[in-house]
Amino acid sequence: MPVERMIILPGMDGSGELLLEFMQALPGPLRKAISTYVPDVVLSYEQLTTMVRSLCEDSPPFALMAESFSTPLAIRIAAERPANLRGLILCAGFASSPAQGIKRRLASALAPLLMRVPLTERSIRSRLVGQDAPAALVSTVREMIASVKPAVLSARLREVLACDVRADLRRIAVPMLYLRARHDRLVRPRCLSEIRRIRPEIRAVTVDGPHLLLQREPQKTAQIVADFVARLP
Repeated sequence: MPVERMIILPGMDGSGELLLEFMQALPGPLRKAISTYVPDVVLSYEQLTTMVRSLCEDSPPFALMAESFSTPLAIRIAAERPANLRGLILCAGFASSPAQGIKRRLASALAPLLMRVPLTERSIRSRLVGQDAPAALVSTVREMIASVKPAVLSARLREVLACDVRADLRRIAVPMLYLRARHDRLVRPRCLSEIRRIRPEIRAVTVDGPHLLLQREPQKTAQIVADFVARLP
């Protein structure tokens, strides 16, 4: 049966608001659902996995897609081989911490402080959306991140830094697509290389753009995803 539904898991902000333009750009009759995470309650990856799992239960044939922060979640869910899952799409994703060594330890130790400092336009452009991003996108990104309690952002960052779903990745039985942002300053090429060592058959597409690739290139990435989904068995 063809894929009827797309379930999309958001990035660190958890709101789903930053994915709306990408969702609207997806062609065809796919039903689309964004999982959202509450901005004021600390939830672990394990607890978020339970929430996402409920979206997948009794679903018609579906593809599961995740952006950055949520990619370990999506890998965990796909490893459970839910009924009617047809494919997995990871955007700027990772199976273990994107930061290594001293950077990882420092970021984890400083997470509570780092997440209390408001993001400046300069840092948003430099690390997330690119120097040439529209001012409206910069403003929206700042607003969405500011809407999440610092303690929640800190906990999410620590979950990222401690994650390791490489064993789950080995158990996935559906086709996979990886979208890589060529100019990603947060998730480096090493993350894709690690995934490829475990699953060399994964289809990987590199798109010119920054970390928030779906936001900067919604039309292009939507077409790549739609083409992948259309070919799923």
